[in-house]
Amino acid sequence: MNNKQIEIFDTTLRDGSQGEGISFSVHDKLAITEALDELGVSWIEAGNPGSNPKDADFFKQVKKLKLNNSRICAFGSTRKKGLTAKNDKQLADLLSADTETVVIFGKASALHVTEVLQASLDENLDMIFSSIEFLRSEGREVFFDAEHFFDGLAQNCGYALKSIKTAAEAGAARIILCDTNGGNFPLVVNAGTIEAADHIKTISGKTPSLGIHAHNDSGLAIACSIAAVEAGCTQVQGTLLGFGERCGNTCLAALIPGLEHKMKMRCLPAGHLSRLTEISRRVAEIANCTLNDDIPYIGAHAFSHKAGMHADAILKISSSFEHIEPSIVGNDRHFLMSEQGGRAAIAERVREFDSEIDKFHPAIDALSRRLKALEAEGWAFDGADASFEILVCKELGLYKSFFDLIAFRVQSEYPAGKLMECCHAWVKVLVNGQYEMAAAEGDGPVNALDEALRRSLTGFYPRLKKMRLTDYKVRVIDGKAATAAKVRVLIESTDGVSSWTTVGVSADIIAASSLALVDSIAYNLKRAAV
Repeated sequence: MNNKQIEIFDTTLRDGSQGEGISFSVHDKLAITEALDELGVSWIEAGNPGSNPKDADFFKQVKKLKLNNSRICAFGSTRKKGLTAKNDKQLADLLSADTETVVIFGKASALHVTEVLQASLDENLDMIFSSIEFLRSEGREVFFDAEHFFDGLAQNCGYALKSIKTAAEAGAARIILCDTNGGNFPLVVNAGTIEAADHIKTISGKTPSLGIHAHNDSGLAIACSIAAVEAGCTQVQGTLLGFGERCGNTCLAALIPGLEHKMKMRCLPAGHLSRLTEISRRVAEIANCTLNDDIPYIGAHAFSHKAGMHADAILKISSSFEHIEPSIVGNDRHFLMSEQGGRAAIAERVREFDSEIDKFHPAIDALSRRLKALEAEGWAFDGADASFEILVCKELGLYKSFFDLIAFRVQSEYPAGKLMECCHAWVKVLVNGQYEMAAAEGDGPVNALDEALRRSLTGFYPRLKKMRLTDYKVRVIDGKAATAAKVRVLIESTDGVSSWTTVGVSADIIAASSLALVDSIAYNLKRAAV
């Protein structure tokens, strides 16, 4: 067994915040810090205290947290050219963050030194050395990010190696080899890491450990990180969900299981790998971003099976179409219900409601025929589990109706007036023999209908106050029919704890939306009644 320890260094709060559409408040950053600490990452790079007041405030607030697994570090640059390290404001700001460890980046590419930094090669080396030496004299442990290392190695090998040797001689505890542009292939990263390790092992005293910081511009960040680990790196940097500047960083959630479970390298405290999916989804919620369903290991599609033969094989032996057990990373197996699904997959889902049913039960044949008939009309349940569950319960006679939508009307007026929204909806529902009517206005027809429907039901079911729509998708089923085409509407909803998706189909987009909305509310009430 490989007992190699790998330090997981998460830069969601720093490099991740540079991703398009990502913006963290101080409260968000503190919440993500607690989540990462629960997961058990070794390091959390929390930001640049000299770049903005928000990061400076974070470093004050984070001291109040009790962290059990993670250490916080501040990030900045080497001193500016023409200044001494002692007189450089950014280095002073790094010290003011009061973290035991600081990370500074410096140029490892001769091209960047002369053309971007517009400094001499020797001055850049002195900037690296004097910055690290000064921070160490102030009692800080220093990690050095060798920016553009692999590109620099290809352009001027001797200078790139000299830059990291200078950092080592100055006393850097870790030297991080950066594929800053994300354009290198794994073989290049592997060879470059070996060369770097050979070059710094001649340093007298304690040799620094190597780390890898890969960007995903070629879609190879995970592969490059693994190649670097195989070549000797003991620290891997990335962001938990992979978001970051341009195409993002190494996705740690997709990397950690490979290192820990498959390569038998310890990345997290014992037993913490099974919390990976839960914590990743929590971080996505805090970041207010949609978690990519296709992320390996933790994505909603990671262990989903649609083809009937695949589902049947999975039920016999899981390794037939799954590379690991979903529970290892805290995820779940998921059988997608569609016309391609077989009776075994349908039966497995139905057993969630009735454990006595197998694939030879007459109800399974009836459900299979019903699914195929609905899909022929444009319905699709492989992305709408909540609607499928309601369909199954109705077919099995297990469904309790919580309400009936008797009638509704939606009107739109453009442009909107100053005192009202552009869309208005009226609904009439029947609940336990009692009729209730309500009206509402909204930003659009679906919003107005949603508001009116829940307003009519909240008096009967107060839990609906916590429910909200989080995503709405429309798909034209048959484009040849132009504006007369049927549409499929998918609605994702949440109650703040869990999320579910429902579907509706009609040639009328409002009618399709109403079907999905009714299922969404019904599913929420059904879950509460169980």
